[in-house]
Amino acid sequence: MNETIAKQLKVMSDPTRLEIIELLLKGETCGCTLIDKIDVSQPTLSYHLKVITQAGLARAERDGNWIKHYVNKDALTNIITFLEDLRDSEAEQCSL
Repeated sequence: MNETIAKQLKVMSDPTRLEIIELLLKGETCGCTLIDKIDVSQPTLSYHLKVITQAGLARAERDGNWIKHYVNKDALTNIITFLEDLRDSEAEQCSL
């Protein structure tokens, strides 16, 4: 699980990908609506959407000629839970 979360956090560390995730959280959308809101080329947007989807942070579904993207809120919940557990864990000191 830590490996998955590490990969997802790495994906989210890119400002453009984080912006895409924020836009997707506002509702499902396709690349054609995202391209007007983000200052990247269409191939770059497609690449970022692919990386986000491969990390499990979003899913893509074909709807006729359109591909709609949805945020995987379960993945975000897992990341939040992991970070809260990390924050709330008791400090353990190493024995020398």
